[in-house]
Amino acid sequence: MSHAANDGVARHVASRIEDQFLQFRARRAIDKGLDPVILPYNGYGYASTNGGWVRVLARVVMAKPGAFEGGKHKAKVVEDGIRGFRNFTSAVLPFGKVTVLAAGQHFEVHADRGGVLDVKLAVDLPVGWNDIELIAHNGQSATAQVLVIDEKQRFGIISDVDDTVVVTALPRPLLAAWNSFVLSEHARVATPGMAVMMQRVLAEHPTSPTIYLSTGAWNVAQTLERFISRNLYPRGPLLLTDWGPTDRAWFRSGMQHKVDQLRRLAEEFPNIEWMLIGDDGQHDPTIYAEFARRYPEHVRTIVIRQLTPSEAVLAGGRSTDLRRTTPGIRWTYEPDGSQILEQLSEYKLISPEERMPEAN
Repeated sequence: MSHAANDGVARHVASRIEDQFLQFRARRAIDKGLDPVILPYNGYGYASTNGGWVRVLARVVMAKPGAFEGGKHKAKVVEDGIRGFRNFTSAVLPFGKVTVLAAGQHFEVHADRGGVLDVKLAVDLPVGWNDIELIAHNGQSATAQVLVIDEKQRFGIISDVDDTVVVTALPRPLLAAWNSFVLSEHARVATPGMAVMMQRVLAEHPTSPTIYLSTGAWNVAQTLERFISRNLYPRGPLLLTDWGPTDRAWFRSGMQHKVDQLRRLAEEFPNIEWMLIGDDGQHDPTIYAEFARRYPEHVRTIVIRQLTPSEAVLAGGRSTDLRRTTPGIRWTYEPDGSQILEQLSEYKLISPEERMPEAN
């Protein structure tokens, strides 16, 4: 744990305090006989004639020997019934060393100061889902899965999570804390019609990737992955963030996280036009409109789920209608997945659904 950042820039006092706390917890965990465990997340990659790469995502935490197997809780009943706060009680291993095995190659990498592993590696893998082995320095291993996207791919989906995939119905200032610390994952409710809508779009674009972009913390990534699977949303990588201070501020900006990730995806996948899906609770339309103005060639359409009046109150109001600020970009504002599909069909972004003939 001697890898503390030192780039010559004075770091914010909050980040220095957090580093000391995390390292203290890691030392105590080691003294108690806990082992480093890798919690793997879905990543993504690129298959290109000029050389491929993968973005590997995981977290390195400390746990009792035998508590995990392959990065998953051994007892499925515990895994599925776990409440969010337990995702935050495990000590992380700052700058934990990890060996990545992919396509016969070995890479020695390190997690960041918060135990999050987010690395981009030059490796050629076939298009589709691939397994990558991650090995902690004590020999425990886990398997991460990465979705490798073909350079010929021309369409994809980027979707927000809160109030787009998951109904929250909470004031936004309390949303992250409630979803992360209190709510059992089985109590979360899927947003009406959105899974069907996304599956319908992908039925016409079967090789297209789906990427979920959220301001949620990495601590709940595996919980969200299970929710997505259980509610029949398309499988795809999650791009979350880390809570707490940065080197220059007390708190991270959720909006800036989304802006940065969108710009990164535009640069990493130069041939893809994205369907951007979000809700009208203040920020998504602003972020997507800015992205569409900056990268119009990367936006096929913007889909905004309109919150109910009560949801809008809890979200702090609705965003301003920004459709006129992005000439040439089609927007869809509808309250649920079914009506969104109708609008997409009118735009000829999907083919009309065949109807059964009426009985005589």
